[in-house]
Parts: sequence; C-alpha cells; structure tokens
Amino acid sequence: MSAVVRAERTPAARRLSPDRRYLPVIGTLVVFGLMLAIGGVRYDNFLSPGVMSNLFINNAHLIVLAVGMTFVILTGGIDLSVGAVLALSSVITATLLQAGWSLGTVVPIAILAGSVLGAGMGIMIQYFDVQPFVATLAGMFLARGLCFLFAPESVPIRDESFVSLSSWSLSLGGWRVTGAVVIALAAVAAAWWILHRTRFGRTVYAVGGGEQSALLMGLRVERTKVLVYVISGTCAGLAGVLFAMFSRSGYALTGVAMELDAIAAVVIGGTLLIGGTGFVLGSIIGVMVLGLIQTIITFEGTLSSWWTKIVIGALLLVFVVLQRILTLRRT
Repeated sequence: MSAVVRAERTPAARRLSPDRRYLPVIGTLVVFGLMLAIGGVRYDNFLSPGVMSNLFINNAHLIVLAVGMTFVILTGGIDLSVGAVLALSSVITATLLQAGWSLGTVVPIAILAGSVLGAGMGIMIQYFDVQPFVATLAGMFLARGLCFLFAPESVPIRDESFVSLSSWSLSLGGWRVTGAVVIALAAVAAAWWILHRTRFGRTVYAVGGGEQSALLMGLRVERTKVLVYVISGTCAGLAGVLFAMFSRSGYALTGVAMELDAIAAVVIGGTLLIGGTGFVLGSIIGVMVLGLIQTIITFEGTLSSWWTKIVIGALLLVFVVLQRILTLRRT
C-alpha cells in the first residue's frame, strides 16, 4: 500500500520540485537580493535609481563579454582572449577615428577584428585539436601584441559623432540609460533568442551536454564549436567599442584580466564549467553581482579595492563547489 502511495505522489513531487538546471541561477538571485537588502539597510541612497543605473552603465562592456563567454562555456570551452580582444577593438576604434575615418566604417572594422580572431581560435580548436586554453591563450598574446603595434600610447577620441553617441542618455524618473546600455541589452536579447529559439542554440547545449552524443544525433558539432568562438570574439569586439565609448580613448593595456571577470560572472550566473547547462540571463545577473560588490566597497569607503577580488574569489569558489555537487548528483 505504501509503495502505491509513494508512486502516486511521485509525479506531484516532481512538479513541485525545481529543475536542477535552475538551482545555480536561483542561488545567484538569492545572493543578489541579499546584497541589495544589506546595502539598502547599511547605506543611504544605496537603492536609489542613480546607483542602480550606474550598475549597468559601468558594466555595459562586461555584460557583452559575459554574453559571448556564455556561448563558449556552454560548449565546455573557455576563452582567455576576450580582454585582449576588447583592448584591440578599442585601440582600432580610437586610432582610425583619429586618422579621420567615419564612425560608420570604424565600428564594423573594430567588431570584425574580434570576429576574425575568434574564427581563427575556433578553427585551431576544432580542426587542429588544440586545447581551448592554449588556443585562446595564443589569441590573447596575439591581440595584445597587435594593440601595441597600433598604438603604444593611449589614444584620445575627439571625433564629434563618436562623442555624441557616447554622450547620449535617456533619463526616466531618476533612472538613466546610455547608448552603451541599450546596445548591451540588445546583445543580451539577441543571445537569448539564439540560445532558446534556434537550432544553433539547441546544438550549443547538446555539444556541452555530450559531444559524442551530439555527433550521433547528426548535429553539426564542428560548425557549432567554431561559431561559438566567432560569437565570443564578436562580442569582445563590440565590448571594445562600448569601452571606448565609456573611456573615450583607446589604450593597449585596457582589459587586462577582464577575461577572468567575464568567466567569474558566467560561473556565478549559473553556467556549468563542464558545459551543457546555463542561461545568458544568469550571466547578466552574475555581472550585476560583481558590480554590486564594487559598489558596496565604494560605499563603505574604508576598505581597499582588493576586497573586491577577495569577495569575488570566495563567491566563485562557493558556486564552483555547488556546481560540482549538482554535477555529481546528475551523474
């Protein structure tokens, strides 16, 4: 009798229990909510629209980097080059604008540079069987070296059209939205649509869940693995343009270790490092968590900026352990 009761309860229990895929994202939301609550209680004006708007304004470039990194990590890969590619894109933007090129020509070239580098690394990984760590490390050194070839010193941007674009903002009841934020959110929306509404997106998840299984299902694994690095490089190129809008300059040493911030945001946002599970919206929440840590430390005023790295490291360790537990239970 008890066995029958248990069998009857099982479907209902399954409906009520949350999907394990969402547990890391739920954990990130809980952490984000707790940080907002603590900051709101401890500091005046912490939850003001201006402070919350600055979370997006100051991290628009990192949001786009995290979008591209999500695609790569979903397939079980890694991309260490995005910080250097961001710097290269910003340097190309500044250098060409200083030389008198039009904004409509410069921006596509800067983004295309990231796409080409991403394609090269994807081809190395897929067709020459180079480990993603090694291939993207080589791409990082290549991009950083090209930065110094273009401009060994910081290059200011004084082009009127670019300055006008970077200065554009919209204020709504204390909230402020800039052009860079609009572009970043558009990239998020496009990534969400690609991952959840297209065959390519489903293939990305399938490759991360098991490459051999994806091959047996007849999915285009080779093309998918190359394209995710193209997407990551494209996002890094776009992020470089957004960072140039933020700083109105191009500098070869921009974005040093920014790839680590992007990886941390994606992992904290719930994407498994082994691939197959994760959500681009979770990665954006991860970026917000990183930005909120910096904001809290700024409001505190007595803490060193290195506490940002300490707290991020502790959070990252917690989420990696959580991922490991979930992976073992799934296995």
